[in-house]
Amino acid sequence: MSDSYVVVSTVQGQFAEEQVRAFLEAQGIPTEVRGETLRATHGLSIDGLGAVEILVPRQREEEARELLAAVDRGEFRLPEETEETEEADSHGETE
Repeated sequence: MSDSYVVVSTVQGQFAEEQVRAFLEAQGIPTEVRGETLRATHGLSIDGLGAVEILVPRQREEEARELLAAVDRGEFRLPEETEETEEADSHGETE
């Protein structure tokens, strides 16, 4: 890993790591991780011991941080289905 990558997020656990990386990569931002060795070799993921840092290219840092902040604000949340929507779907109706 080169010095041209910077940390944009620190996450706990493999599931969170994969979610953040997949999200950023789906937006076209390459990622790398740092710190997964302890978790991988010893299976530790409690009390911050299994934390990993998500890194992106320095020139994409601002974009990545903005995307992650938008996620935190709920801007990428899918609308929740209501009973009415579920009933319409089960009858083959669309809105």
